[in-house]
Amino acid sequence: MTPDDTPMRLGVPVKLLADASLKSNDARRWQSGPHLRVSLGYLDAVLDALHGMNIRMYRMSSDLAPYCTHPDMPQFHGQVAECDADLAAIGAKARRLGIRLSFHPSQFVVLNSPDPVLVGKSVADLASQAEMLDRMGLGPEAVLVIHLGGAYGDRDAARARWVQTWEARLPAHVKARLVLENDDIRFDAADALWVHGETGVRLIFDHHHHWCLNRAGLGLAEAAGRFLDSWPEGVRPKMHFSSPRTSMKAVKRPVPGTRRQEEKLVAPVLTAHAELVNPFEFATFLRMLPHRVFDVMVEAKAKDLAVLRLRRDLLRCAPDVAARFGLGEAELAAAEEAVEEEGE
Repeated sequence: MTPDDTPMRLGVPVKLLADASLKSNDARRWQSGPHLRVSLGYLDAVLDALHGMNIRMYRMSSDLAPYCTHPDMPQFHGQVAECDADLAAIGAKARRLGIRLSFHPSQFVVLNSPDPVLVGKSVADLASQAEMLDRMGLGPEAVLVIHLGGAYGDRDAARARWVQTWEARLPAHVKARLVLENDDIRFDAADALWVHGETGVRLIFDHHHHWCLNRAGLGLAEAAGRFLDSWPEGVRPKMHFSSPRTSMKAVKRPVPGTRRQEEKLVAPVLTAHAELVNPFEFATFLRMLPHRVFDVMVEAKAKDLAVLRLRRDLLRCAPDVAARFGLGEAELAAAEEAVEEEGE
């Protein structure tokens, strides 16, 4: 079976909101002895919940193995090896349920920093997360998504340092998992494509980020298509999608010269994510790529609730797009019933 034989997937990152009791990782402080084994127990329950909602892609917490690379806490360094059997079991379950897993390491993972110590810590974090995916027995679709990093006053030099780190410091098992995403502030799609040309790293297209930052003026379909082409044949690409927040926000501000506060409406910034996905934007974008097969990580603030709402909206307003995600008559009937219940 090839990646084109199964429906495209909608994914959700880290925290599920439909069930507040679900945890994404062992978040206890180091004094309490947190462990990857506890996090994997939480992940097992998350996989069950995802299966129940028919959500087939999930971004795991970057803190799944707490403190495992902390330079001053060697007592946590052996967690991944200690959980070899647990990781294998989780990987087998994810494969059995058809759920695609990935990591998105934190913003502190920076491969183009001029500080070699920070780069070393970043490489250690990536190596640990890649090892977890390897021990889970997951294929090349299970990736580590990162950004280019900081500009440090010279964007060209910063890009070049990323390439140097790739060539000189990344272990082979990290290179096999690493993918690069365009961002919304410093490095756009053209920058990511340049790095791909130098390294061959696979690319993740972020629709929202492309609207926020596109110095080269690349069209949506052109940029997205070139990112998809960076993936090898037989490995399904994925993208990120979110809608910008457009509603005003009420905030309290101090009144100068007094102890009082007053409430003011503040306009949103372009980079802020909305709670839900605009289904018209989503359908329009998907129709720009009618013959391409890829998965979509939904990065809306409402997480799994946003995915469920998007599926319903697509079934009602864009059934041709819904069909690409395996949604059909049965799901439409359930969606229409939900709509009627909301209206009562």
